[in-house]
Amino acid sequence: MSTVAEQFSAAAKANFESNLALFTDFTTKAFAGVEKLIDLNLNAAKASLEDSNATTQKLFSAKDPQEFFSLSAALAQPNTEKAIAYGRHFASIASSTQAELAKSAEAQVAETKRKVIEFVDQASKNVPPGAEGAVAFVKSAIGSANAGYEQFAKSTKQAVEALETNVNSAVDQLSQAATKTASRAKK
Repeated sequence: MSTVAEQFSAAAKANFESNLALFTDFTTKAFAGVEKLIDLNLNAAKASLEDSNATTQKLFSAKDPQEFFSLSAALAQPNTEKAIAYGRHFASIASSTQAELAKSAEAQVAETKRKVIEFVDQASKNVPPGAEGAVAFVKSAIGSANAGYEQFAKSTKQAVEALETNVNSAVDQLSQAATKTASRAKK
């Protein structure tokens, strides 16, 4: 039978290794998300440069001011649609990265919770008589901490969902406004 100190030492080592694995997983997923955003921005910049060049050439080919303004209005709609598509793609990358990070964190918290409960149960078998109240207090504190974490996780998830809804709503409103503006410009 091992002592409480040995159990604590083993639990601390396991916790450190678990936290290191979580940090590595978080870092890997965060870098993957950043890499996707960099690719998105590079592709958007390249497409924007090509579009600007083509647009400039078309505008310089206008024979009169009326043709210039009508070309300008016609070319504005695709740019707005591209900006909306970019915003949606950006939001999608951010949302999926956040979901992956949350999933990793939830798994880590569940595993840590299981290990702490297991440790407390093992350690409580070796406590001297009369210390049952202290063990009950520790178990109660762990239960309260877990309940607090679960409420925090629930609130965070609701906030992220609300943010995603607001972003999608703003993009939809921008899209509708751009479509109305483009149809008015064509008239």
